[in-house]
Amino acid sequence: MISSSGVAVADDNTDAVWSGSGIDTEEWTSLPGSDDEMIHLPPAGNNDGYVYEARLACTDGDAVIFPACAAVMPPCSTGAGRDDDRPGTAIYWYRAAAGENPLAWHYLSGPECVYGEEPRDVLGEIAAQIAQEFQRSPVVPAKFGSQPGAHTLRGNETNVWAEAATQNFNLTMIGQQVIITATPVAYTWDYGDGSIWGPTPFHGAPLHEDRIGEQTQTSHVYTTTGRLAIGLMTHFDGTYTVNGGPELPIPGQGNIPSTPLPLTVWRAETHLYADNCLQNPQGVGC
Repeated sequence: MISSSGVAVADDNTDAVWSGSGIDTEEWTSLPGSDDEMIHLPPAGNNDGYVYEARLACTDGDAVIFPACAAVMPPCSTGAGRDDDRPGTAIYWYRAAAGENPLAWHYLSGPECVYGEEPRDVLGEIAAQIAQEFQRSPVVPAKFGSQPGAHTLRGNETNVWAEAATQNFNLTMIGQQVIITATPVAYTWDYGDGSIWGPTPFHGAPLHEDRIGEQTQTSHVYTTTGRLAIGLMTHFDGTYTVNGGPELPIPGQGNIPSTPLPLTVWRAETHLYADNCLQNPQGVGC
């Protein structure tokens, strides 16, 4: 039984068998540097300073990264050369220094065949849980504003804009270091008068003060007066990495609402007068 210290290796005629407590081998010897063809197993003992992990090998794309998969996969999948012809599982061994935080995993050996119980598919388990973790991530909502401000005029363009940031979240899942990234990709505007626009990629931008009232990609014209509130929902796409590996997509989106923005819509009236308030203190508006 291989359970911990020194680098244990087995010769080419030795079967590695996965059991609930580790790797069983019919024979093994500690011969690093031997010219014999070796199958590297994780070290045994608890004093070598490393932790180890078996990961599924020879999946789609591995033939490019690890050409040895093309050679090991046929006998591994058919159990060729074994008395009972039981199929095995192709794995890689990874290790990380036990004292590191976060753990930095490095490829150690493989691909090689393991027989018996299939090693735990840690990456697959993380993939199955990652969407739920993304929805639980404390994504900060977008900030947004309006022009000309908290008050606007009926019949005029009211400009709105949003500012949202890409955010990273570090967490540990099944003992692995996972980074979730939330990226804003779309916005749904609720102008507060029953008009909704989105999802749209347009987040808008504030106008220079001498351009307020111009039409923009996100502006809106109110046709009635009153007090209302503008709402905004920002849609975030998610990706994740495991132990510094490739960036992988997360299914679904995170929909994060911002705090509603109060707005009062006024009307403007125009009157013509023959005199001013000094001349006629009882005139309209005096």
